[in-house]
Amino acid sequence: MLRCSLAAAALALPLATLAQSTTENAPGSLLEEVLVTATKSAQAEAIQDVPLTLTAFGAEQLDALFVKDLHSLSFQMPNVALDDIGTIKGTANFTIRGLGINSSIPSIDPTVGVFVDGMYLGIIGGVVFDLFDLEGIEVLRGPQGLLFGRNVTGGAVLVRTRKPSQDFEADFKLSTTDEQDSIAGASISGPLIAERLAARLTAYYNDDQGWFTNLADGEDFGQSKTWLVRPSLSWTPTDGSELLLRYEHGDITGDGPAGQNRALYARDSFDFQMNYDGYSDVQWDQAIAELNIDVSFGDGVITNILGRRDYTGGSGTDVDATINTAFHSRTLTEQDQLSEELRYAGSFGRVKLTTGLYWFTQDLTYFENRILSGGAVNATMGGEQSHDAYGVFAQTDIALTDAWVLTLGARYSREEKDALIATFVPSTARSVCSFEGQTCTFDFRDSHEWSDTTPKVGLQWRVSDDAQLYTFWTKGFRSGGYNLRSTTTTATPGPTDPEKQDAYELGAKVDWLDGRLRTNLALFHNEIKDMQREVNLSSPGVAVLQIIRNTADATIRGAELEVVAAVTFDFQLTGNVGYTDGEYDRIRYDISGDGIIDGRDYALRIPRLTKLTWGLGLSWETDMSSTPVTTRINFNHRDDAAYTDNNRGWLNAADMLDASVGVSLMDRRLRLSLFGRNLLDEVTEGNDTQLPNTAAFGGVGATFSPLSKGRVLGVEVNYKL
Repeated sequence: MLRCSLAAAALALPLATLAQSTTENAPGSLLEEVLVTATKSAQAEAIQDVPLTLTAFGAEQLDALFVKDLHSLSFQMPNVALDDIGTIKGTANFTIRGLGINSSIPSIDPTVGVFVDGMYLGIIGGVVFDLFDLEGIEVLRGPQGLLFGRNVTGGAVLVRTRKPSQDFEADFKLSTTDEQDSIAGASISGPLIAERLAARLTAYYNDDQGWFTNLADGEDFGQSKTWLVRPSLSWTPTDGSELLLRYEHGDITGDGPAGQNRALYARDSFDFQMNYDGYSDVQWDQAIAELNIDVSFGDGVITNILGRRDYTGGSGTDVDATINTAFHSRTLTEQDQLSEELRYAGSFGRVKLTTGLYWFTQDLTYFENRILSGGAVNATMGGEQSHDAYGVFAQTDIALTDAWVLTLGARYSREEKDALIATFVPSTARSVCSFEGQTCTFDFRDSHEWSDTTPKVGLQWRVSDDAQLYTFWTKGFRSGGYNLRSTTTTATPGPTDPEKQDAYELGAKVDWLDGRLRTNLALFHNEIKDMQREVNLSSPGVAVLQIIRNTADATIRGAELEVVAAVTFDFQLTGNVGYTDGEYDRIRYDISGDGIIDGRDYALRIPRLTKLTWGLGLSWETDMSSTPVTTRINFNHRDDAAYTDNNRGWLNAADMLDASVGVSLMDRRLRLSLFGRNLLDEVTEGNDTQLPNTAAFGGVGATFSPLSKGRVLGVEVNYKL
């Protein structure tokens, strides 16, 4: 670790010196100044001033990348994979720097937290859904256990929707693709009472006719319809206060996942056949109230964010992915959550202070019906979980000199979970739950509490106005939990012990060559204790079982570099590279499945850890007969990664090529675009679950591997008033 730190300093210092010497009389940077909210300071800060590793996408950049959902950004950043597991629509299995999960069990706490307008989303379900009318997205890499808390050990994704405006504005979007995936979106905003009350109304509809073909009947597959409406109000009763009210309702219906069985079809093809289309049926309602009040104390801001979300997700899946009824499933997840965050941010001379209180509660219900062996087994399991979390946090940034800033902070967290669980019994006569009646006879009852303090110590050196070096040590905490998908009586559904992490990072952010070149470098070293894993195994009796255990202690280390170069005002190049390496230090559970813990276990790859990611991109705007034409090309590579702990399931490596050409008319108010995503037609999947090696499941090497879309070509019209 020390050698890596010294190497980073040696690399960064020449860049910092060059930046300082060449920008004394610079005419101004050609690179866009991006403001972020990641530090929860009183005011948004420039991304180059923040001593954190993060990537931010503004509204225009999200439009330019034709981002449909968070999964659309999955290949755009080093050491980041924002994947949808595919089993249950919209279920996130996000991974950052090798820390992620590989399951659709709703009681699993995510390693990567998702926050929408400041509200934490309490489960992995209902996360990867369509986005529209956004102000920006920030992706923070590494544990964020201080300011964001709640089990955010891998990183955080911050989604900000657009606020109501005091100036009238309207935005309309229409798009369609070669496979008839059509979108219509509109937003309108303006004042109701000048300078005091403003409103915004956003509406969105997506009709996807299905990209895939089910070879069992030759029909299009993957149809879905999505719509959402989001009204919002901004009330400014005084010059120093603002109340933001946001509400959103969404609805999705459609087919289940396109499951490929790799005993029958090659993993580099989109071929599959199923005798059950399955279904997705999802609804959510969420309301967020954000109050900001300027106070004279420390020239600061008091912020209160109250959030409520109700989510219902139903799914049907042909898990055997054959023309047999070897394993079909139905699931129902119901979750309601309420959260409250009260914080203060201000400055006292050379000291900046951010401190606050956090409270979160949710109730979760889950039912899963399995139909096995041609219908001979039709049984349902499930569970209920109530969950409360409390936190208090404080962070100070102390300017020791004009160049040196010391960061000190800590967060105390306490989690309480109560679980009632009905274990799966593979017999129709002895089914312990009723899927239709949504009732269960529980055979497991338990409750537990966990608490921990996660400190942070950091040091920032502002080498010049255009360069900084930073380093920090912090801890991460992921509370224990329960398995609501309990499929065996030989393994208890919980509780697991907490997962804890020590994280070390060294970074450099430099603008140089008269503001034409930006380089951001980070080295990280993470030590994880009691890693929580969802051990995924095939089983003749229940088809697939998942056991949640603290499997191991591990070390994950790596590096990231992001580069932006403005060749001219109209021509920009981007590049990024990420490398991650991990190893088990101590194994506590037989992850290889051979009955003993030995060298075979220690040689296994950590699931979802991708060793190498890299990407290149260009953006070029030129005038053709006084008409601006913008061309964008992005190429991103991601190595393969193990999916299961025993490494029998793997996620494909992929080379993603995206491109677009846009023409701006009517003083840039009208934009016509042609775009292509995944132009190389790469095959990727949400998971690679191993099934029993029997004829009913397709034979040796049987899997359930839900596919993501391949090549997509489309056209979009965007009009702004």
